[in-house]
Amino acid sequence: MMRMSNQRESTYYDQRIEAIDDEICRLIQQRKEISNNNPGFPTKQLIADWSKKYHLLEEFLNVVFTDFQHEDIYRPMVEPKGFIQNIPILKSFEREDEFYTVTFIRQFKNASVVHLNVDKNITNEMDWHKEEHTYFELAVEGGETQHDCRQNGGGGTMNHEAFSFIVSPALPDDPSKFKLVFTEYKIPFNQPTGLEFRI
Repeated sequence: MMRMSNQRESTYYDQRIEAIDDEICRLIQQRKEISNNNPGFPTKQLIADWSKKYHLLEEFLNVVFTDFQHEDIYRPMVEPKGFIQNIPILKSFEREDEFYTVTFIRQFKNASVVHLNVDKNITNEMDWHKEEHTYFELAVEGGETQHDCRQNGGGGTMNHEAFSFIVSPALPDDPSKFKLVFTEYKIPFNQPTGLEFRI
């Protein structure tokens, strides 16, 4: 999946605000350092107070602080190239009536693609629509190589969801040399649900 570039070619910039913009960038960096890049999300009351104090729309502030939590999505994403093989994994994790499986990893020369399947036992469509929206992040344990893991899409139906992740550089061909760590988060505020498992 290709992410569209957000780079803008500007023909106009008010030079009088350059120092202010520089200060904004410095404060963003300071915010990351103080919070160890895990700031959480301001409360509704704080958003409302700042909106009133600085004459900014609440929805605009919500978007700004949401973007602060997702800086990683703007890193260049590796596009898998040069398919080599599919590696069977056939491992699972079960929680109550939920079943999580990784059946295989698709190996490319420059990356691996991990597929996570989630199967649930939901019998009432209304219950399904009431469920909180969540997503998964992937990390790799084992070995000395640092892997960049990026979700590359996901979706599904009432009882089945599927997520794919691009991992670069490519994982070892031997699955015994690493563990896949999946952590579930609530949308949109990056709040962990408490579900984490290793496969």
